[in-house]
This record gives sequence, C-alpha cells and structure tokens, in this order.
Amino acid sequence: MSATDAKPLVKVSHLKKHFRIKEGFAKPKILRAVDGVSFDIYEGETLGLVGESGCGKSTLGRNILRLQEPTEGTVTFEDQDVLSLSNRDLRNLRKDMQMIYQDPFGSLNPRFSIGQSIGEMYDIHQLYKGKEKEQKIQELLEYVGLDPTRMNHYPHEFSGGQRQRVGIARALALNPKFIVADEPVSALDVSVQSQIINLLMRLKKELGLTLLFIAHGLNVVRHISDRVGVMYLGKLVELAHTDEVFDSPAHPYTAALLSTVPEANHVKKERIILRGEVPSPANPPSGCRFQTRCPLATNLCKQEIPELTEMTPGHFVACHYPLQPYETLQDAIKKQNQEGA
Repeated sequence: MSATDAKPLVKVSHLKKHFRIKEGFAKPKILRAVDGVSFDIYEGETLGLVGESGCGKSTLGRNILRLQEPTEGTVTFEDQDVLSLSNRDLRNLRKDMQMIYQDPFGSLNPRFSIGQSIGEMYDIHQLYKGKEKEQKIQELLEYVGLDPTRMNHYPHEFSGGQRQRVGIARALALNPKFIVADEPVSALDVSVQSQIINLLMRLKKELGLTLLFIAHGLNVVRHISDRVGVMYLGKLVELAHTDEVFDSPAHPYTAALLSTVPEANHVKKERIILRGEVPSPANPPSGCRFQTRCPLATNLCKQEIPELTEMTPGHFVACHYPLQPYETLQDAIKKQNQEGA
C-alpha cells in the first residue's frame, strides 16, 4: 500500500531514549539508544525496520508503545498524544496497540496454560468471562493455526513456532489496530520462519492490521514490508518504499547492508566490506554517525549531522552524499575520487 493511499495511524517525532550508565567509579555516561527519530506509519501498511544489533530498533518499538518511557519527543496514535496519557488512559489504549515479542517462550508465563495467558488479556480489560471467554480463546487458537483443544497445555509442551503462534493470538485477543512485531521470527528455525511470516501477512490482510515489523533478516523484511526504514546507531538513515530501498538504496550504509544479501538468481555482486567497528552509542562520533566507517565520508560528514530529507518522492535519506537513483556505492566512490583528483 502506498503511503499516499492512507492517513498516518502512528506519528513519531524527534523520539529519543537515553540511558544513564555507570561503570565502577567512572563518571556516568549517557547511552543514546534512540536519538531523534521521526517517521509516520500509515493505516494498513507494514513498515519494516532493519539495522545491526544495538542500533536501537527494538528500543524504538518499546518506546512507541510506552513499554519504556522515552526521554524526549512525541508519539501520537490516532491523534492521541501517547506520551501524555495517564496510566488509566494508557491501559485503555493498549487494546489498540499490542506487541509480539522476539522470544516466544520468555514472553509467556510458564506457570500459565496457553489458555490462561490469552485469557489474562480479557481479565485485565474485563471483557469476557466463563464459557464466553473460553470460546473466544479457542477461536483465537484455531485462527492462528493451533489446536483449540490444547488450550490447557503449558508453553513447554509446544514447539518454538507454536509458542510464537500463541504470542500472536495473545496480541490479537483485544482486536488491536497496531502491532509492533519485535523480531518475531529470529528465534525460530528457518523452516518455521516462513510459516509465521505468512501468518502475519494473512492476519494483516484479513484484519486490516498496521504493523511495525522489526527484524535483522533483510529478505524477510522485503517479503512482508510495504516500506522499509534503516537505522544506524540510534538514527534513522533511510526510509522508502521496499522496492526502492532494495533496488536503489540512497544511503551508503543501506547499500553495504544489501550487498550481503544473497540473490535468488545467483547474480554475482560485489560485497561491500565496511571498515572498523560500530561505535558505542555511549560515545557516538561527531557529525554523521556513519562517518567513521563510510567510504564517502569527508570533513563535512565529521562536522555536521545530516538531516533526514526527501531526496525523491517518498524516499528519505540522511546523508551529505546520497547515492543517486540506481548508482552503486562503487560508482559513487570512483566519482568522488575523480572529482577530488
């Protein structure tokens, strides 16, 4: 779905999440897990969010739902200011905003049967009781592909994929409009991942869900997402429709990430090896966060933070030297060298 076909359901503006960390007797440091991120999520779309471990994407998802309190910024859901809601109003909003967790076993209480785990959602919001609640639970289990007669079984009696289906059923219990799926397939066997992805795609279509899908696997994100956002060290560096990101990345970091993805048609492509290590979010570099590893970096990149700007319609990038449409990073490096010669 094109962003122009719908209105924003979720608006994130200049969101920051900083953690104060202290090691021994050293002066406390500020870890900038999320550092000024802005984007919209449109009704009915799936926005994929990718980036290396530690880039802040999972923290961002939890802050949007206020499972963690942001340090700064705003989050609106259907024009409601999520961050200013009282605890009571926030609990009511939870019906519309839910989360699917990465670890399907850790997200379920091992002392609860799966029926109790799902039914807890109804108890908290005082929705159903007795036989009606039991019927709703069984319907949910069947809807996500599980045997409803096993509702009294415990999490350890299910496989990883089955437990994730329970987690999905739990997230769907209150008929939400928006779900944050935080790496929902990364802990699963490859053979099971596609089943869960196909389930999420079916649920999105049938229920009209809006998803923020957080993942490491780029091929998985390409398969499920309408648009893709790329994060690096607490910053959103690129945001565009999925095909544009994969076919014509504008940010050097995105191009480097995509160079590691195997092609189904076995077309050989040159892998881009980034120099150095990812800097610590407790001590980020000046200017562009990516400048310490970027082959196009200049003194400008060390001095000024690039803003996320719209390079072409719907394609946003935060880079002083973005790649032009269908320009490869190797071509950009050669061009820069020739101009500097």
